[in-house]
Amino acid sequence: MNTGELVELGQQLRVDSVRAAAAAGSGHPTSSMSAADLMAVLFARHFTYDFQQPDHPANDRFVLSKGHASPLMYATLKAAGAIDDEELLTFREDGSRLEGHPTPRRLPWVETATGSLGQGLPVGVGIALAGKRLDHADYRVWVLCGDSELAEGSVWEAAEQAAYEHLDNLTAVVDVNRLGQRGPTRHGHDLDAYARRFQAFGWHTVEVDGHDVDAVDRAYGEALSTRGQPTVILARTLKGKGVESAEDREGLHGKPLPEAEDAVTELGGPRDLRIPAHRPSSGGTPPARHTGEPRLPHWDKGEEVATRNAFGEALAALGTARGDVVALDGEVGDSTRAEFFAKEHPERYIECYIAEQQMVAAAVGVAARGWTPYAATFAAFLTRAHDFIRMAAVSGSGINLVGSHAGVAIGQDGPSQMGLEDLAMMRAVHGSTVLYPCDANQTARLVAAMAGLDGIRYLRTSRGESPVIYGPDEEFPVGGSKVLRSSGRDRLTLVAAGVTVPEALAAADALEREGIAVRVIDLYSVKPVDRETLRTAAEETGCLMTVEDHHPEGGLGDAVAEAFGDGRPVPRLVRLAVRNMPGSASPQEQLHASGIDAESIAAAGRLLVGEAVVS
Repeated sequence: MNTGELVELGQQLRVDSVRAAAAAGSGHPTSSMSAADLMAVLFARHFTYDFQQPDHPANDRFVLSKGHASPLMYATLKAAGAIDDEELLTFREDGSRLEGHPTPRRLPWVETATGSLGQGLPVGVGIALAGKRLDHADYRVWVLCGDSELAEGSVWEAAEQAAYEHLDNLTAVVDVNRLGQRGPTRHGHDLDAYARRFQAFGWHTVEVDGHDVDAVDRAYGEALSTRGQPTVILARTLKGKGVESAEDREGLHGKPLPEAEDAVTELGGPRDLRIPAHRPSSGGTPPARHTGEPRLPHWDKGEEVATRNAFGEALAALGTARGDVVALDGEVGDSTRAEFFAKEHPERYIECYIAEQQMVAAAVGVAARGWTPYAATFAAFLTRAHDFIRMAAVSGSGINLVGSHAGVAIGQDGPSQMGLEDLAMMRAVHGSTVLYPCDANQTARLVAAMAGLDGIRYLRTSRGESPVIYGPDEEFPVGGSKVLRSSGRDRLTLVAAGVTVPEALAAADALEREGIAVRVIDLYSVKPVDRETLRTAAEETGCLMTVEDHHPEGGLGDAVAEAFGDGRPVPRLVRLAVRNMPGSASPQEQLHASGIDAESIAAAGRLLVGEAVVS
């Protein structure tokens, strides 16, 4: 396309953005209009992509970080021939693929769900890392950002990681249109302010008039020729560009233009230009990465092993068997034991340092390229990245998250290091799987099982050593549980997971010596939960007591309660959980202070059985 055609294509993208939002009666046309020329030049001149084969391994990748500008994305897809005009005008309708913010669940040309601002660039970093370090491919990653989202700290976590990794296959394009949702942005049209910040992180910067298509074309060419650094193109634009009543005006964010037909006329009316095809010329098929089943480590019954150690050894073994497994660390690999994988497979180990949002985003980006990531940090610190986890579920991303040092059982470090909210957080994520093993052999089996699951998978591990109670050949299906004590005389069922399983067994032994038979269930699969086993236990023993190293809200107790949510009668349910604010103490002192050690469980059991006898 020549200069005149590029200008016309930009106008077409504006027109179709206005039309889509008008048809929907909602949307963000003005945010789309500012970036229309940037998109026109990128897709017409520089973006290498086969729209008929969106999974082609040599395709460039595009991420719309400012996801509210979805009308622009859909207008571009129409110009590329991926969708037609009829579908364009279904924008935001029930059942339409063209959602208010694009998601890969609906559209194969979308890399990741965006709309929660500050996430596109971090995920783009993950995709670029996959290209440079894992795929060893020549594809480029282009991320279109808004200026407002540069206030998000996650953007600067991404900027640091990209520069540290020398991701010269990554280009960020910032649509500096000066206006946010409620008014001017922090730096307005001061491109130098943004440039100084990116330069400080080690990026190559280009400042450009975002409506001068020739200048934009040169800027993209400069990005393509830059080596050793990621590039950011800072483009000065006008929100609502091309329509006098909307151009650079406040108060129009997130609204269709009031006089849409007049705006379309002012923009020159509809066009039907087509973006020329720039298909990749190489890289026909991706390499086969999944090569076999792992030879998992195993331990003898009675050994004392921390489940975090079992995780690290199992992950290393999984990485040997499967070439698609990647590990990501938040600079605590020596504690989570992810370092075991690093020693065996350094080429597939990504260090994200203490940047949990970037770690999860990188995992999402790596997964988008077909890899199987395991991202590990302290369970408590994953709370920082919850929005990224939530959005990963919106994307339909398949990632494995591992939280170590969970609960008060970590001991003297105190509450800042204790994951006491993680089960609730992860159970609330759409389609998630939540696993909490109690011993080493169980951990190893579940680590391997996670690789074959869909959606967000979470494994909770513990710091301290715990007894191995299962043999190495025991099976642990996801959604299952293990009944560790059972008889026809049981008067109470203890439901435990992780560190509370040995405590529950000890309590059951103590009660048995007193003539009180107690059933014990190891509910290692917290989501999905083993409803039938729990219901049977409730019917046969009359009372369930959950014991968890977690706050009472949203954890094991709630998971058990929800097993009776389909009309079944709810049994008597008593919950032992961490209701105090812990301080510093030994692990055993912490468990006792929170009322979840064997002594406390036995005391509560005696009380419950006594009450039942009286009643």
